[in-house]
Amino acid sequence: MGASILSDLGTEILIPVCAVIGIAFSLLQWVLVSKVKLSPGRDPGSPRNNGAGGKNDCADYLIEEEEGLNDHNVVLKCAEIQSAISEGATSFLFTEYQYVGIFMVAFAILIFVFLGSVEGFSTKSQPCTYDQSKICKPALATAAFSTISFLLGAVTSVVSGFLGMKIATYANARTTLEARKGVGKAFITAFRSGAVMGFLLAANGLLVLYITINLFKIYYGDDWGGLFEAITGYGLGGSSMALFGRVGGGIYTKAADVGADLVGKVERNIPEDDPRNPAVIADNVGDNVGDIAGMGSDLFGSYAESSCAALVVASISSFGINHEFTPMLYPLIISSVGIIVCLITTLFATDFFEIKAVKEIEPSLKRQLIISTVLMTIGIGVVSWVALPSSFTIFNFGDQKVVKNWQLFLCVAVGLWAGLIIGFVTEYYTSNAYSPVQDVADSCRTGAATNVIFGLALGYKSCIIPIFAIAVSIFVSFSFAAMYGIAVAALGMLSTIATGLAIDAYGPISDNAGGIAEMAGMSHRIRERTDALDAAGNTTAAIGKGFAIGSAALVSLALFGAFVSRAAISTVDVLTPKVFIGLLVGAMLPYWFSAMTMKSVGSAALKMVEEVRRQFNTIPGLMEGTAKPDYATCVKISTDASIKEMIPPGALVMLTPLVVGIFFGVETLSGVLAGSLVSGVQIAISASNTGGAWDNAKKYIEAGASEHAKTLGPKGSDPHKAAVIGDTIGDPLKDTSGPSLNILIKLMAVESL
Repeated sequence: MGASILSDLGTEILIPVCAVIGIAFSLLQWVLVSKVKLSPGRDPGSPRNNGAGGKNDCADYLIEEEEGLNDHNVVLKCAEIQSAISEGATSFLFTEYQYVGIFMVAFAILIFVFLGSVEGFSTKSQPCTYDQSKICKPALATAAFSTISFLLGAVTSVVSGFLGMKIATYANARTTLEARKGVGKAFITAFRSGAVMGFLLAANGLLVLYITINLFKIYYGDDWGGLFEAITGYGLGGSSMALFGRVGGGIYTKAADVGADLVGKVERNIPEDDPRNPAVIADNVGDNVGDIAGMGSDLFGSYAESSCAALVVASISSFGINHEFTPMLYPLIISSVGIIVCLITTLFATDFFEIKAVKEIEPSLKRQLIISTVLMTIGIGVVSWVALPSSFTIFNFGDQKVVKNWQLFLCVAVGLWAGLIIGFVTEYYTSNAYSPVQDVADSCRTGAATNVIFGLALGYKSCIIPIFAIAVSIFVSFSFAAMYGIAVAALGMLSTIATGLAIDAYGPISDNAGGIAEMAGMSHRIRERTDALDAAGNTTAAIGKGFAIGSAALVSLALFGAFVSRAAISTVDVLTPKVFIGLLVGAMLPYWFSAMTMKSVGSAALKMVEEVRRQFNTIPGLMEGTAKPDYATCVKISTDASIKEMIPPGALVMLTPLVVGIFFGVETLSGVLAGSLVSGVQIAISASNTGGAWDNAKKYIEAGASEHAKTLGPKGSDPHKAAVIGDTIGDPLKDTSGPSLNILIKLMAVESL
């Protein structure tokens, strides 16, 4: 068998050190972002005062006058808008977390009762599940520890979402102010703040998990099977919070967005983020709540779950049986190396290359993906060579399968590259630099109907390559290392999570920056810069969603495998009626879930539209810009609607496995899981790509950057109106239904387990 090269002590130092470096790096980025001042006034450190002085000063001064750099009102206005957005987001999250907290406690009690009742709440030690000759810790202990790790996962998830949102609302106005100095400065500010969130989240998730394992080890001692079974709660906690963050946040953001667009742009013909529009603050709050807090929790959930799935399988393989600590923590070591790799990658975007023109934004973000993937491949190779014995066995449906360390390296690498492929395909289908989106924009000539048809076709078509990528990675990793292979493939996809999240959080930040520029009444040129940042942001958000969906598919498959091996089912036979009806029902669930979330967006948007119309009709001087709209009411409508509407979809996901498992048994449940996985992935990919494409088709027409775009007309032309309708339809698809589905897939699997 041979031992691993890296000693156990090395592992115990490596993991926390990497995590701490990650946290330190994110704090450093935050300090750099906070150097942009939100209070008017010249700070002595500005480059004008330490220049050569003399004639240059004069020229600089003229440029500044022209760009409005000295306009104190603008800075004050930005600060005011920013604090309004920040307050709205914080108050929404606090309201949401109160409800979620109640749910968390209830569910924790449920877990404790279900797991503890296995042996009638006995506190005696009992024979192990896999090896009857050994004595394991009592079920009650596992129940207690699972509940603790569930709460830990939930709290970490909530905290990471909340921190991400705080940083985003902190950075949005700063990005706007930097945009006055040029697109490169604004890009760096937005990207840095995204990086703060990415690194905080990756490092926190890793650190908490690592500490939890070490603390539990004090009690469990040598019973590693029980130890890592109890750790599974961590993933469940992370994902169940993500579900509410995603669904609640998604309903919130889209109710505001659709409401603001329909009345503002279509009925009243005012620009997108016009300060006269009462729903505009709610719309910008929504970007933070849904895209950032939701996305953060979501990817954290995937990450926690794939780690847990890998650990559970490993604990009953040779690693766990022979108590080899370093190979056992292989999944965590991959993540720690991932943090370091992403750190180097981030420097490429912020320090090594400077962005000077608008067209360099997207390539720079793409470069992030490529660099991190290439470096990570090398990193995984080193880790696999150092941390794994040269050959070992993996538990595979009842027997042990012999695996070599290079095979495991391939499993992780294939997941990593599949993630890159999914990212690029998503980019191709949602970026307005390529033909698919331009075709959709072109179809707006003949009205909204053709736009919708083209958009839907694009979304369905964009499923093809990602599904093949996922399929190949499943085949490769399963044939090498059974279920463990799939779990580490999912981890490979998520190993560059810090970069992925930085790219993803960059989107909503630049979106908000554009909104603030419009509301503060900045010049047209600045709005053009923020729009360019935002269009790139739409694409990167779609890439982030692609990653989340791909990893969710792999994670849920790994969890499904863990569930099947725990429930002692060796094969799932499709021909038995029990399983087949399970498949049918499971495939229907994502549709039911999407219907719920989309209808919620529709009804919440309806309330919002009525409120916005009421304000336009009853507040005198609102359209003329002499009176201020009542933003708070709109924020309240969105908050109330999303809190109320997030309960039914959440309940559907949480209760299905319990109901099916209790009334119909494990075999039907395995069918339901397989069915929901198969249909959920397709709907999720097509929904988020369709929505992203419609949004960028609209941006393509608005920007008028090419000859083709100019023929489709300025804002307000008929093709543009058709594009706005498409964008409005796509909003709930890309930001509510699509992203929430991947949580549906994962959660049901982890809960069954």
